[in-house]
Amino acid sequence: MSTITFDTHKFVKRLTEAGMPLSQAEILADEQANLIDERLATKDDLERLELKLVLKLGAMMAGSIAIIAALIKLVH
Repeated sequence: MSTITFDTHKFVKRLTEAGMPLSQAEILADEQANLIDERLATKDDLERLELKLVLKLGAMMAGSIAIIAALIKLVH
């Protein structure tokens, strides 16, 4: 599984060099790191999701075909 790396030290350093107080820069870096860890999907995440969707769609199609076949048998 791939991971996204976020250099919080470099981020804090750039913010403080731009004039942001150190305490604010540290809090912002922590929140940014949490956001990346919890909310961003990696390529592996998307590939697994795609596989799940394909399998579910296949199951729904198979079920639909079975229902139609049963209905046709009932009518004839």
